[in-house]
Amino acid sequence: MKPCKYGTHRVIEPQGTMPQAAQKINADMEPFSNEILIDVTSLNIDSASFTQLKQAADSDAEKIKAKILEIVAERGKMQNPVTGSGGMLIGKIAKIGADLAGRDLKVGDKIATLVSLSLTPLKITEISAIHMNIDRVDVKAQAILFESGIYAKLPADMSEPLALAALDVAGAPAQTAKLVKPGDSVLIIGAAGKSGVLCAYEAKKRVGPTGNVVGLCHTEESAKQLTSYNLCHRVITVDATLPLDVLHTALSANDGKEYDISINVVNVPKTEMSSILPVRDGGIAYLFSMATSFTAAALGAEGAGKDVTMIVGNGYTKDHAEITLACLRENEILRGVFEAKYV
Repeated sequence: MKPCKYGTHRVIEPQGTMPQAAQKINADMEPFSNEILIDVTSLNIDSASFTQLKQAADSDAEKIKAKILEIVAERGKMQNPVTGSGGMLIGKIAKIGADLAGRDLKVGDKIATLVSLSLTPLKITEISAIHMNIDRVDVKAQAILFESGIYAKLPADMSEPLALAALDVAGAPAQTAKLVKPGDSVLIIGAAGKSGVLCAYEAKKRVGPTGNVVGLCHTEESAKQLTSYNLCHRVITVDATLPLDVLHTALSANDGKEYDISINVVNVPKTEMSSILPVRDGGIAYLFSMATSFTAAALGAEGAGKDVTMIVGNGYTKDHAEITLACLRENEILRGVFEAKYV
């Protein structure tokens, strides 16, 4: 069989689907000629997925371990059957297929994969630790990176856990950097979280002195923390699953005006309309959260008569790794937050 650059040669069922959509893929760790074999040290589970796993297991680490092993054994990949999402990994290059010999990689290089675990062939030998507060799972494992798979070499000026934490959500701040313009008003839903603070930093940098970045938090404690980081112009506290509460509170923080852009980076469902209602007609709702129901977003916007451009939270945008790591290099407070919380 001639291997496909997108990995379809590893799909077991249903035949004809892409690896991400497949229910089961081949997790044989002998790489094809256009694949890279990785010795994996850590998985960073997608936030929506890890939140669901914790809730289902009552935050019992052993139950979470068992569920992860069960999923990987059944599917050949780490794809949460409830959320459909995965995460990403870090590890060392163990073997490079002959067709990829010209790449800027060599055996022994440390990399972070920037494609989802929901399509990555994975075989776990052991789970050595579950880091409950930062969605990280330390493992002895191997994985396959397809020819089309993107990655980043781990930087020399950051620890592996620090780089992993930032690169896990690299798509969000990088997309923010490309969407936000000088003078924009921006609402960030989930602004105190890992991707939220990165987005807030990029948004505030891009809007300049005439813009307004408002960070929405779920609790007074997280709002107080976010305020101390000085990454937003204003910080509000409201339950993101209550769209009318969000609408009224958010507009009051923007001088009664609707927003140019909303950015949703929460890890819980039922926040679609909170991203749409506060945005002006012709504005943008960037739905990065993997807990988003795009049916609810599309039909909800229609029902509310909102002509809003909705952007799916693609985890990849050009130069996203470089843009995200630059955030940590540019802002000492932001880097300190990541080192304190996620390392």
